[in-house]
Amino acid sequence: MLTNNTKRTAEQVDAANPTAENAFGHIIEIAEADGDFASTTGTREVLLKCGDPTIAEVGATFSTDTTVNGWFGMPDNCAVDSLGRLWVSTDGNNPTATGRTDGLWAVDTEGDARATSKLFFRVPVGAEMCGPLFTPDDETAFVAVQHPADGGDDWEGFGRVSYYEDLSTRWPDFD
Repeated sequence: MLTNNTKRTAEQVDAANPTAENAFGHIIEIAEADGDFASTTGTREVLLKCGDPTIAEVGATFSTDTTVNGWFGMPDNCAVDSLGRLWVSTDGNNPTATGRTDGLWAVDTEGDARATSKLFFRVPVGAEMCGPLFTPDDETAFVAVQHPADGGDDWEGFGRVSYYEDLSTRWPDFD
């Protein structure tokens, strides 16, 4: 997971970091030689360049089957389930930068659906999604929702810094 790097210049672009001023991040897939996790050699390729695929300048590379809610930016943490599906949690999405909040997305890694992502869970504005972790049977996912209501001054409908005494949200119980 490469969350973002807006300080990378065009001269610093390379195979592992293919985008200058990369505001939305990307995901590199590493495959060890012969599937041996102890191998010291292997291959790598960019699985996804993140961001809004409808904006050509962003250069996002999600599958064309990815829906309007399926794309994301700022990949941060991940897990792989027993079916080989990649689960990506994000940190840095906000209504100003991407028009959405952070959350958890499932990304197919094989076959015709490769690089197709689907939104699974979204956190409140200001929060960061951490984790995820699955039980061995994939029936339960654990995630950590960090700092809901952080920020607030740039959020439509709130428009001021969020403090404990004046939070932009009282998620999850709203009391």
